Amino acid sequence: MSKIRLFAFMLWSATIAAAGAIAGVADPHLGAESQDAAAQGNAEENATRRVLEQFRTTRVALSQAIAIAEHLHDGSRTADISFEISGPPVYRVRTVKSEQVWENIIDANTGSVTDREVASSLKELDREDLANIIALKWIEQELSDAVRVAEKAAAGSALAGGLVKQNGKLNFVIVVASGERLKEVMLEPPKSKSESPLITDSKRPSMN
Repeated sequence: MSKIRLFAFMLWSATIAAAGAIAGVADPHLGAESQDAAAQGNAEENATRRVLEQFRTTRVALSQAIAIAEHLHDGSRTADISFEISGPPVYRVRTVKSEQVWENIIDANTGSVTDREVASSLKELDREDLANIIALKWIEQELSDAVRVAEKAAAGSALAGGLVKQNGKLNFVIVVASGERLKEVMLEPPKSKSESPLITDSKRPSMN
């Protein structure tokens, strides 16, 4: 999953709700393009605030959701995970083993698996997802290890994570709730299992 898709996917429902709340509010002193940009900025800011408010009330940490999903299929590994609030707060987790991919919804308050599991094969994935999951097979470090490093570095709690390819390099990207902000932490997978992921970048994520 790309960096933009990972973050945008997590905020999608919250952005829609926030955009609806400000629809029809216009400043007559601004041009149409400026009003659209301002509305989008307000929607994204409201969406981020809403995500943080919901996330703070949850009882299940992202690392727990990863463990729950991986336990459903012995030997599976988490490819990506995102926190969602389109309804009750949940984690959407994709795990993979051999040629099989599973997508599960984990309740962020109870840890129970909700909805029906969606199973697919690698052949059904788009090229970007397929490339990332194939690359995951050659990385010894787990996403949960990257989450632990990112949470410590950003002094917060992770609410999304996955592998992304940027400038020809494969990295873990973790979105961390830290105070009143969302921080994006990029980590380079280590060359050996005994090493920890190396932080390559840390900043506030953007949907642009």
